[in-house]
Amino acid sequence: MADDAPDAGGRPPADSKDLQQQSKALDSLTDHVEDRQLDSTRVQQAMASIAASAHADRNAQRLREKELAAVKINAADVDIIASELELDRKVAERTLREHKGDAVAAIRSLLQ
Repeated sequence: MADDAPDAGGRPPADSKDLQQQSKALDSLTDHVEDRQLDSTRVQQAMASIAASAHADRNAQRLREKELAAVKINAADVDIIASELELDRKVAERTLREHKGDAVAAIRSLLQ
């Protein structure tokens, strides 16, 4: 009769079948979490890929800057574009270099 007495929560004690079912249910929940854990090698590969991509982008940017620096531009064109369009001299120079020194094309792109 002592086994049939309610526990401290006022519930009757659970039999071993109920305990086994509850244990299986709990195990099935934790199985999903284990399946979702990240594989460290995949994470490392992804991080390496991101780093390589960022490095390639920086190299491409450096090459582009070198290419633009090699373009010959007329200082008078820079002054005219900067003063007439009320732009910073650096912006006018960059735009002129991007258009290979063609002042008309640079002005058209700035006005669009």
